[in-house]
Amino acid sequence: MIRRREFITLLGGTAAWPLAARAQQPRRIGVLMSAYSQTDREGQARIGAFLDTFQRLGWFDGRNVQIQYRWDAGDADRIKASAAELVHSAPDVIVVVAGPALVELQRITSMIPIVFTQVFDAVGGGLVAGLARPGGNVTGFQNFEPAMGGKWLGVLKEAAPNLNRVAVLYGSDSAASVAAVHATEAVAPSLGFTVTAVDVHDGGEIEGAVAKFADQPDGGLIVVPHPRTVANRASIIILAARHRLPAIYPFRYFATEGGLMSYGADQIDQWRGAAVYVDRILRGEKPGELPVQAPTKYELVVNLRTAEALGLNIPPAFPLRADEVIE
Repeated sequence: MIRRREFITLLGGTAAWPLAARAQQPRRIGVLMSAYSQTDREGQARIGAFLDTFQRLGWFDGRNVQIQYRWDAGDADRIKASAAELVHSAPDVIVVVAGPALVELQRITSMIPIVFTQVFDAVGGGLVAGLARPGGNVTGFQNFEPAMGGKWLGVLKEAAPNLNRVAVLYGSDSAASVAAVHATEAVAPSLGFTVTAVDVHDGGEIEGAVAKFADQPDGGLIVVPHPRTVANRASIIILAARHRLPAIYPFRYFATEGGLMSYGADQIDQWRGAAVYVDRILRGEKPGELPVQAPTKYELVVNLRTAEALGLNIPPAFPLRADEVIE
């Protein structure tokens, strides 16, 4: 959570700037929710956190700012269309979820300021020049680095020591997602795993790939963050339960919605920070000079109800190190 001192630091001393000094025309914000549908409560929770902070900073949708949204639920074609529509509307700032949508925006504009959230390895993915000074028209909040692929595999092994096979669900259109697969493959031999990489394109493909993988015993799943894995999370969780596959996910809501466990950073907090960055840009700061923020803490959430349903005997010490246990 952003504490008061951290919030003031993000503000950069601009909080007292009177909005009356700005132009009378409402400023315009575009929001590209590439990973969520409009009815997805997790997507709405993120927008809620953004708007709450934005209002604290003096910005009110329909009064001094106009916000337009695009909800694409992980659909690659819709993401491209939405990116083009938002750029064509020439907003003052665009807020975007996830790397693939950011890549599309960068392809078609180098002028409109962009604030990203939930991006995986911004530097390694070639999205920014550096964390301290991202450069260009882009800044924001990343959630993971590729080395997390190996960490997820290690946590999965702790929870289910008998596993020796893992399927990694990822999206090949994200360089960082591919890098996470490679990081998993690098660590796998030391943990006694073989790795099957599953490139996710749609729900039907996921179902077939998971069913085929589950034909052999002692397998588990790693779900890499990507708009399509987020958009298809309900079916992925159901498939893991149906085939009795222990799985680790990147975000807390996977575990609260029935997944076995998650290991990742607080995504809601990134949206509060994104609101602060948008405010600073609207007041004249350059996005390329605002440092990319990275998580300082990752949280482990374990769903013991799911473990019981899977027939998984988790070692007694494992839940003790969790930040949250669902019973």
